[in-house]
Amino acid sequence: MAKAKARHILVRSQAECEELKKQIEAGADFAAVAKKHSQCPSGLEGGNLGEFAPGQMVREFDEVVFTKEVGKVHGPVKTQFGYHLIEITNRI
Repeated sequence: MAKAKARHILVRSQAECEELKKQIEAGADFAAVAKKHSQCPSGLEGGNLGEFAPGQMVREFDEVVFTKEVGKVHGPVKTQFGYHLIEITNRI
């Protein structure tokens, strides 16, 4: 079974999510942005979610983590929790 490691930033609005993505693409550190802006408790860990398998996260999150390019920041991804920026750090 596939497994992945990812980190994310969770915010309330799509506009905020898009702005944070621009900052990261311009060179801002993902972990620092997560610590400052993420609404998820994982923000304190730079957005790190550790390792997980398909089905452990909500469907929209899984679709990105298990199909998109590793090492890139993806999003905004809308879920029931808000808007996410997702960086897949590893997939095996």
